Amino acid sequence: MVAIAIFDIAGPLVAYSQLRAHGFSEVSALVLSGVFPALGVLLTVIRHRRLDAIGALVLLGIAVGTALGLVSGNPRLVLIEGSVPTGIFGVVCLASLWSSRPLIYRFAIEFIGPDSPRGREFEDRWQYAGFRHVFRVMTIVWGVAYLAEAAARVVIVEVTSAGTALAVSKVMPYVVAGLLVAWMFAYGQRAKRRGERMAAASRAAQEPAHD
Repeated sequence: MVAIAIFDIAGPLVAYSQLRAHGFSEVSALVLSGVFPALGVLLTVIRHRRLDAIGALVLLGIAVGTALGLVSGNPRLVLIEGSVPTGIFGVVCLASLWSSRPLIYRFAIEFIGPDSPRGREFEDRWQYAGFRHVFRVMTIVWGVAYLAEAAARVVIVEVTSAGTALAVSKVMPYVVAGLLVAWMFAYGQRAKRRGERMAAASRAAQEPAHD
């Protein structure tokens, strides 16, 4: 959390503010403030010795926004960098519905650990239609939410100042992710209780009747 606060939120905002105060153009200030998120990704790569998909998308977004901004001289094009990984993630979520396992299920099993006893038990549940339905719904909601966030970022960039758009773009992802995680937990708990009730009803129906 400290690293996120420094490299993804506070660092870029403070850097942009100071650079503008010292006479840098909006494009230059935005491009240079993007060093902080890139540095955060680099430190994560060094720590874990690998570049994960999220880190790769962040770097892609920074590269696209920087290139467009430097070529065009338009600060609004620099600010769309946040919409690039967000939109791609939303598309990947929805596209994964046509694969053997939806993306949110893959994230869940990686988090649990596929080789752990709990992970193997989790994988066994995929045979149940209700379990598969839950993760497909979760993946749809995440995909739609991230596409909506990407679109909202573009609108904010168009209708607000560069400083305001930068601040919103740095805070919005964590607000959206927090809301999605809270919804996913509540939905998962509700689905779990529904499954338990159905299992209990099935067992009761299978028990022999007593005189």
